[in-house]
Amino acid sequence: MVLEEISGWLAVDKPGGVTSAKTVAAAKRLLAARKAGHAGTLDQPASGLLAIAFGEATKTVPWVMDTKKTYSFRVRFGQSTTTDDATGEIIGESSRRPDNAEILAALQQFRGEIMQPPPLYSAVKIKGRRAAELAASGTNPDLTPRPLTVHHLEMTERLSVDVCEFRMVCGKGGYVRSIARDLGEVLGCLGHVLSLRRFEVGRFTLADSIELTGATRPDLEMRLKPLEWVLHSLPEIQFSEDQAARIRNGNPVPVSLSGPDPTDSAWASSHGKAVAMGKVEDGHFLPQRVFKPH
Repeated sequence: MVLEEISGWLAVDKPGGVTSAKTVAAAKRLLAARKAGHAGTLDQPASGLLAIAFGEATKTVPWVMDTKKTYSFRVRFGQSTTTDDATGEIIGESSRRPDNAEILAALQQFRGEIMQPPPLYSAVKIKGRRAAELAASGTNPDLTPRPLTVHHLEMTERLSVDVCEFRMVCGKGGYVRSIARDLGEVLGCLGHVLSLRRFEVGRFTLADSIELTGATRPDLEMRLKPLEWVLHSLPEIQFSEDQAARIRNGNPVPVSLSGPDPTDSAWASSHGKAVAMGKVEDGHFLPQRVFKPH
């Protein structure tokens, strides 16, 4: 297979039971793309939106990873597991079941700026090794709580005495499994994630997505969005071809007085194509992440 320099973003509806890495590899193979990456791992049992970048668009992955993500998930009360989801071994049980009022009151602790301990079985790295690898080998990794912004968290349905459905919108680095685990602990009943589906990653939604099963290369090409599409919320500064060449060489270029404020991030374009991401300082655009012609 001859690999090509394909650049852009693709929203894929990942099925449960498949890893994010395998999903990226499948999309990369279908498009015969040289380079690909994704903006936020979905656990293997989880389903939903996986935003995949190709070629020069991979340079915008950090930007997309910093955007909001929306999840729908179900929590099984009364049991804790090794993995904080339904794939793990049950390590604790409780006969207590909270009522709706207790659950709604407890959710307040998980909104806004919180400190969240990652799951033991996670991709967090400790001295170069993933926490999941350490946990699987019998080592109990010391996972430091990390800051997380939870913009929205609500209970959407009480499906049974044991199971509730929730919706959450959060920032970068959030673990739904940790929310389920910690909510169960706060309520004194234990808990784990029964199922999880992601609906949004920044500007991407499931409505934009495609299932890879049975898909062809033309199917994916029709859904491919240009890398400029993810930069919509940043100020755009237009430059001439000569200025764009200077920017691609890493040189600062003067901007007009009507350009973005000095503290703002921005992106440079020429004839509608992204040239670089950077910032404005002292009346100049300073390139920080340069894009090759695409």
